[in-house]
Amino acid sequence: MKFINGTNRNQLPLFASSIDDAIAQDNEIRLIDLFVDSIKLPDFGFTFDFVENGRPAYHPSDLLKLFIYGYLNRMRSSRTLEKECSRNIELMWLLKGLVPDHNTIANFRKNNPKAIARVFRATVKLASHFELIGGSLVAGDSTKLRAQNSKKNNFNPNKIERHIAYIDAKLEEYNSALAKEDGDVLEKQIIAKKIKKHTIQKQKYIGYQNTIDSTGVTQISTSDPDSRQIMTRNNISEVAYTIQTTVDALHNIPIDFKVTNENDSKAMGGMLRRAKNILGHNNFTAIYDKGYHTGSEFDYANRLGIDVLVAIPGVSAHAPDLAFDVEHFKYNITTDSYTCPANETLTTNGNWYAKKNGKSITQMKHYKTTACLTCELYKKCTKNAKGRLIERSQYAHLIYENKVRIDNNYEIYRKRQAIVEHPYGVIKRQWDFYYIMTKKTIKHASADVGLIFSAYNLRRIFNLIDQNLLKQYLKVLALYFGTLRAIFEDFYGLFCFTNRKATFKQKNFNCSLNHIYLLTD
Repeated sequence: MKFINGTNRNQLPLFASSIDDAIAQDNEIRLIDLFVDSIKLPDFGFTFDFVENGRPAYHPSDLLKLFIYGYLNRMRSSRTLEKECSRNIELMWLLKGLVPDHNTIANFRKNNPKAIARVFRATVKLASHFELIGGSLVAGDSTKLRAQNSKKNNFNPNKIERHIAYIDAKLEEYNSALAKEDGDVLEKQIIAKKIKKHTIQKQKYIGYQNTIDSTGVTQISTSDPDSRQIMTRNNISEVAYTIQTTVDALHNIPIDFKVTNENDSKAMGGMLRRAKNILGHNNFTAIYDKGYHTGSEFDYANRLGIDVLVAIPGVSAHAPDLAFDVEHFKYNITTDSYTCPANETLTTNGNWYAKKNGKSITQMKHYKTTACLTCELYKKCTKNAKGRLIERSQYAHLIYENKVRIDNNYEIYRKRQAIVEHPYGVIKRQWDFYYIMTKKTIKHASADVGLIFSAYNLRRIFNLIDQNLLKQYLKVLALYFGTLRAIFEDFYGLFCFTNRKATFKQKNFNCSLNHIYLLTD
């Protein structure tokens, strides 16, 4: 039987070929190379001021190319990327044979969260240049990415109290056993060792409780201090980070992200402010789910001049008869009063009352009537012995305006999930990036998420734009910024800082002048 046979491993090729010939011209690795070369890295905040002495550093562009390639190919581990540099022909071409150590790779990601965020902004600008950003409709939402911190190593006051109570019970049991023990020295030593172990554990939990009491935090995570135990879905909780995103509707491209450890209730205002700065105008509509339905955030959106469509949450408390729920009470703006379903008028004394909800305080007015106690529909309306009381928030008019917009634009609101969930589906289901790769502090988590969304945007751009057109555009930018980078490096090399004294390097001067002549010709 005949089979297709490979070539002899020991046979030398008749014609030598370069590694560039092994990479197809339409391979996206060439686009990654051009994209990184087309951005002005010194302005992004990457470190270039390395000391002259010692082993030379890797250029930030090489490490950035490595990470973008890795994230686009579902590889985030620094050790995996190090290994791939030695055996992956695409990475050999991309890094020109460089094999950075895994510590170097990991430190680059960890130490450059702000610079990586600017790389993400560069992907948004690239998409905008090719008109992939519509800028008229955006959707905001959040997703949870599990942190590098187990539930076991996350503590809140109730959990600490349970641990201390358990230890106290065990210590009482051991002390009682120790008191009854007579003569057996070995057994006493075993019990004493257990008492010491539990005492140390108790002091640890008392320390956690003191930290909570003194700092005001609600939780302590020992492996990743900024992570929090958050409800994810169906009453299932995870120690995670919340990733807030704003996604443009035209091609489902994220234009903004932020890593937090808080819920959605106070997130909308900041997202809208950043979206306005990114798009350069406020003539767009933003869609959110009911988790963002907060009066103060409506006020923020109103001051920004942005129309929002936020889902209306269900009523938290119902009247004995649903026909008497607060939504059936009609507000009269002229008289500042409510008319109930029984056609009675509820008035206010005009005073504002502070109502605390979590960390926020909202000003409320109270509306009531003396007619409640003699009304035949009283039992259907309220269980309050003093009669029905209506609370009206200082933001009630903005909440009502949102309701009107939802009623008039419901078909637009229905697009929310299709817009904002698209990136989450790719990132978490296709790429399996359902957890944060880095640990210890929210800044490190932001670097990981920044690379995830940078890779996602590049994947969308590579799929939507003709490759030849994209190459031509990136080549022009790469040529321009490559020339600037050469000037930067030459001028930086003009001075050698030793013993705090600058010594001129004449040999680099002519090279720098040549670059200047090229640009000013």
